[in-house]
Amino acid sequence: MSESPDVEAVFWDIGGVILRMESVRAAHREFVERLCAEYPATAAADAALEQWRSVLGTYFGERDGTAFRPAREGYRLAVDEILTVSPEETEWESLFRRIRDERAEPNPDAVAAIGTLADAPLHQGVISDVDDAEGEQLLRTFGVWDAMDSYTASEAVGRTKPDPAMFETALTKAGVEPAQAVMIGDRYEHDMDGGTEAGLWTAAYGAEDGPAVDIALDDLRELPDWLGISDGE
Repeated sequence: MSESPDVEAVFWDIGGVILRMESVRAAHREFVERLCAEYPATAAADAALEQWRSVLGTYFGERDGTAFRPAREGYRLAVDEILTVSPEETEWESLFRRIRDERAEPNPDAVAAIGTLADAPLHQGVISDVDDAEGEQLLRTFGVWDAMDSYTASEAVGRTKPDPAMFETALTKAGVEPAQAVMIGDRYEHDMDGGTEAGLWTAAYGAEDGPAVDIALDDLRELPDWLGISDGE
């Protein structure tokens, strides 16, 4: 479909859409470097970063289908791999949160679009595969939490996209039918395919093209125009 949809709800992904993933990678690098500088480590910072990435990749890769696995547990396992002392003997969690909040960067085009849609007569929410508290904190840090009418995180649902439960939960919160909603995401299988299978419209931002994509956007500031909404409307 290419025509503008008549929707009553817009749902945003966080990672790769509202949150710049380059800033996440930079935050993780700084965190590992700080860990290696402050605690006895099994390797130098560069090698430790590779260990960090490997442990997290394995942790999430072993997920049972769409079952949710908390990121914070993956982080703890990775810290345990990097350091020669127990994670419980460190202050790694507070250090991680501090660096995340300092380094995480929003996508300014997404923030602008969210601001425009906040003044429109529609429901605006989030559907994201995140730990509940971490996702909320990111949205608060970026100044868009108050623009959201609902927040659906995988931790609360117990599943991850493209599981229908994620979309069904969000639709119930919004009180709309699937055809009255659009999903904005950066992953084809999770956001585009999952959204289409659940009956939603889809807007791809960085996701590969395919039959499940209703519109592909290079600039999220174009989203309100596609929805027939302009500044001040």
